This record gives sequence, structure tokens and C-alpha cells, in this order.
Amino acid sequence: MVQTVLFEEEKKPAEPDASMPLAGRMRPRTFDEFCGQRHLIGEGRILRNMIEQDRITSMIFWGPPGVGKTTLATIIANYTKAEFVPYSAVTGGSKEVKEIMAAAEKRRSMGRRTILFVDEIHRFNKAQQDAFLPFVEKGSIILIGATTENPSFEVNSALLSRCKVFVLEGLSTEDIESLLKRTLTDPRGFPGLQVTVDPKIISAIAAYANGDARTALNTLEAAVANCPVKEGKVTVTEKSVEDCISRRSLLYDRNGEEHYNIISALHKSMRNSDPDAAIYWLARMLDGGEDPIYIARRLIEFAGDDVGLADPNAQVMATSCFYACKNMGMPECRYALAETVAYLALAPRSNSIAVAIDAALSDVRNSPAEPVPMHIRNAPTKLMKNLGYGKGYEYAEGTEEKITRMQCLPDALRDRRYYEPGDRGNEVYYRKRLDAIRDWRAGKREDPPK
Repeated sequence: MVQTVLFEEEKKPAEPDASMPLAGRMRPRTFDEFCGQRHLIGEGRILRNMIEQDRITSMIFWGPPGVGKTTLATIIANYTKAEFVPYSAVTGGSKEVKEIMAAAEKRRSMGRRTILFVDEIHRFNKAQQDAFLPFVEKGSIILIGATTENPSFEVNSALLSRCKVFVLEGLSTEDIESLLKRTLTDPRGFPGLQVTVDPKIISAIAAYANGDARTALNTLEAAVANCPVKEGKVTVTEKSVEDCISRRSLLYDRNGEEHYNIISALHKSMRNSDPDAAIYWLARMLDGGEDPIYIARRLIEFAGDDVGLADPNAQVMATSCFYACKNMGMPECRYALAETVAYLALAPRSNSIAVAIDAALSDVRNSPAEPVPMHIRNAPTKLMKNLGYGKGYEYAEGTEEKITRMQCLPDALRDRRYYEPGDRGNEVYYRKRLDAIRDWRAGKREDPPK
């Protein structure tokens, strides 16, 4: 049987059971207790206004685990005068959905609203999601879904078009530190115990949590349980925390100086063609809880900036690595990361592409916006054709040489050169071909390059 809760305006949230896990006991009940997401629930922000004014519409909360999706639903339950029905797509079944909809229809006929909160909505298949659509359309329910997956792919387009999507971000280390400190002084945190934790350890737990408040609170709770109690007092030690998570390198600070030192060490080791050092620094980051997607992004940047067209496959490798990290996660994606790091460390180097795009951006930003030459403009209408759009265009593929001397840069930049290939890897070939192309266009050679 699905349980529903009607929250009257004057009713205060119930105090949590002391036997609940710490994350449950410390679940925020008001906006003042909520951690992070200021872009949504800060003073005057859209979601906060909707909740405080009890003018909720159908919406989707999308974000990683432990950032407050269910908590926001709980706060809505505390504010709204509507019937609030919590439902889990993991444990619920089709029969319960039908019961909820029937009850919502009955309430609608009596002028009462129903807010249905569906946790893990992406667990529903498309057919199950379709069951909500007619009830959302006619106002029988206000649907609030929570998901860790991209709703563009996991929620029916028809249903998604009727919902406002709110993107929740991973909590900052500072947000989680604040939460942990408040937990140590809140009566709901550790009732009957006086818990002392060194600020350095709090920062380490917050960094390890990787933006997930639930992980941080679970780690703290386990660490406290792992320490001896003396006269109602507990002192959490670094050793007790490390034992709880079986991770020696907990004190790797994902947002501090050491984070930047190690990513710099990885980058410079690859640049120096040292795969052994590069893989070591990669291991340090992974063991410290670094987000593999962050590392993959840096590898894509390195492939473009340091390798470039000296080895075009480097960008393919790095992009594939990013895909693996995004869709597999740790620990499986460590192989893709290590393979890509070793490949990039051994690849030939060229920053010609980086120099080219930066030089072009400098011209774009520091020079007047040059008009597109008329002969390379598209002419989809008769008027544009009559105005000269596309006149004089030379179709390279229509020539025997597959290349023409047509000018494609604006007149003011006609002689500007951005890309100058280097002398390593594939760019040796590109250098020869580009020199031949430029010489032919300048009339210095008779035959165009093949």
C-alpha cells in the first residue's frame, strides 16, 4: 500500500528517529538547513519562490547522488498544502501506480491537488512513463521526478516537455565541510556523544565525498563508530577514517594545492615522454578519489594542445577515454585512462594547432568583424542570388585538381597564416603538402599537389 502524507501549513516536520542512519537524521527540513544549490534555492531564486508560494509545477531534479534531490522533495512536502505522495521507481510496481492515479483523480474531482514524487524516475521504462502522461496533462497530478541520468535520454520526450528540468550540481568541498561541522553540533547528529574532529580531517572527508553529502555523512558516522568512547566523548582520528574507507590517500585534496600539483605532474610527465611517471601520477589521482571524467577532460586538452596533428589518433584516443569514464566509471575506466596516458606520453609533439586557433581568436577579438566574401556565401533564395551571393564560387570537387586558387579569407586577412605544421609525426607530411598548396596558389609552381 502506498502511503500518502498531507502536510498542513502549521505542521512542523517530525524529528528523526535516533536509530536512523546519520544521513537520514541530518536530512535538511528547511531552506536554512539545505546545503548548496544556491542557484536554485537561494533568496529570490525560481525554485525557492515556487516552493515558498506553494505554486509547484511538474519538474525533474537531475543531478549526481547525494546533492539534495530527495531532500528538496521533502522540503516541498513540508511546505505544500497538496497531498504529497512519495514513490520509488526501484521498489514500486504498476499496481501501485494505478492506485495512486485513481486516488489523484478522486482528489482532483474535489478540488484537491496531488504531488507525486518519483525517485529514480529513469528506472521506469518508456511504457511505464507513458502511464503518467495523461494524468499530468489534465492536472490530476503534479509530477516531480528525481534522476541521476540525463533526462533527455531517460525520460519520454512528451513527458519531459511538460516538466521543468532543474539541474543540481555536485556540492562543493566547502558546502560539505559546513554540513559536517553543523552535524557535530546539531542535536540530531550524535545524540549523547561529544564528537571532536580535527578540521584537517573534516576537509579530507569532504574532499573524499566528491560532492556527495550522503557519502560524507556515512564516512563520518563510520569513523565515529570506529573510535572508542570515553565518558561520552569521541575523538575522530585520521587512522579511524582511513580504516573506514580502506584508502591510505584520503588526504589528497581534490580542490587544494596538491590537486593542482599532481595534475601538473601528470601533464608535464606526458609532455616529457615519460609514461612511467605519467601512470604513477594518474594512480595517485585515482587513489585519492579524483573524478576520472576530470582527468579525461585534461587528456583531451593535452591531445589538442601538445600532440595536435603530429598524431591525429591522440584526440580519438582521448575522446574515447572520456566516453569510457562517463559510461563506465571507476574502477573499470582506469584501464582506458592508463592506456591513453601512456599513448599520449609516447606520441610525437606539436602545438601548431593550439597556436593556430589562438592566433585566429586573437584576430577575431581584436579586429573588426570581417564580412564573409560574397563568393563563398550561400544563396538559398532568389533575392540573395540576385544580390550576388555565391557569385564566382569555384567548386573544388568539380575540378580535375580538386583544388582552386579561390580566396576564402576576408580581404583584410587574405595573406594571414594561422596553421604552420611542425616537423614531427604526421605533420611532416602536412608541412610538405601545405607548402605545395601555398606555392601553387602563389603561382610559384605549375602543378597543384596531388
